[in-house]
Amino acid sequence: MNNVFIIGCKGIPANYGGFETFTDNLVTRKKADSIQYYVACMSNDKNKQDEFDYNGSLCKNIFVPNIGPAKAILYDTKSLKWALEMIDKRALKHGYVYILGCTIGPLINLFKEKFKDRGFKVLLNPDGHEWKRDKWSYPVKVYLKLSEKSMVKSADLTICDSLSIKSYIENDYSKFNPQTTYIAYGSDIVDPKLNSESEKVRKYFESKQMKEEQYYLVVGRFVPENNYETIIRQFMLSNSNRDLIIITNFKGNKFFNKLKQETNFDKDKRIKFVGTVYDAELLKYIRKNAFAYIHGHSVGGTNPSLLEALGLTKLNLLYNVGFNNEVAESSALYWNKSCNSLSNLINRVDEFSNEKRNEFFEKGKAIITKRYTWNSIIDKYEKLFTNSKIFNDGNE
Repeated sequence: MNNVFIIGCKGIPANYGGFETFTDNLVTRKKADSIQYYVACMSNDKNKQDEFDYNGSLCKNIFVPNIGPAKAILYDTKSLKWALEMIDKRALKHGYVYILGCTIGPLINLFKEKFKDRGFKVLLNPDGHEWKRDKWSYPVKVYLKLSEKSMVKSADLTICDSLSIKSYIENDYSKFNPQTTYIAYGSDIVDPKLNSESEKVRKYFESKQMKEEQYYLVVGRFVPENNYETIIRQFMLSNSNRDLIIITNFKGNKFFNKLKQETNFDKDKRIKFVGTVYDAELLKYIRKNAFAYIHGHSVGGTNPSLLEALGLTKLNLLYNVGFNNEVAESSALYWNKSCNSLSNLINRVDEFSNEKRNEFFEKGKAIITKRYTWNSIIDKYEKLFTNSKIFNDGNE
């Protein structure tokens, strides 16, 4: 039996989040009977620290108090301790500890040899450039960069979901000769079950004063590095009569008030922050019926929101950065932070015919089908977990 511990995702079943959605798909779409998954799940309830079964995987609720940026470090540490306890309790002899993210840093050295002694290899998914995120203070950024260095140095294999991130890991940490491989994030092209006549759709669209094909869409975490300020300022400069619908958790966020004060977007009736949409089918319908999707992510690897957009939205306008180009190629149009780059692009595409948008849509769907289906991604992971030869060449 190949025993695989997943450390670092907030928990399954997933609501939001790339690592959470990945883990959910990994365990629910499992094909190989020779793999047993163990998943650490974060709990905010001190009394909820039980184990439970989720689609055949053994999950453990791990309580972590809210202690700020150190919360993730404590969570990973407690999760790794649980993994060791479970290995000993069940006398497991072989497997992998797959750590999602680079939070725990130097503390990995407290566990690495213990896992090795028990026949377990440590795998790492470094995610994107977490240390670049604006939400972190300078000391936290320094720690995260050092943490990434320690994790890459210690990992038996670093799995990157972006070729750009893979190249960065190999170049920046070449002195450690890191063993790397590339396995992308997954997505599916599945039309929404809802239609224009669905009560849920009509109720939502009426409450938000939205109309099909009459809005540009933004979906993502409400953080500065997703370029919300540039998108909003540039949309306000555009001549479009369509709305800008922003789906994000903005309530109680200081960044929201800062943006409002600095851009006065609340005086532009086209700019609409509509909150979060946790209903997957409704979100699919909203994506499907957007005139275009605007993607401003500047930090990370293969972004789940981008993959979903390529499979559902006819036209995608992406911030021009390596990993976005790598994924979408010629199926999207690109903008940057230079003067009027995005507003000029919006003015241009605002006149696109449905046929023109469909040309981009077909290219996007072809890319998802060829490279990013969950079925193919799960196959690659299961090949890795059941075939140790991958550690000999470092390539998938």
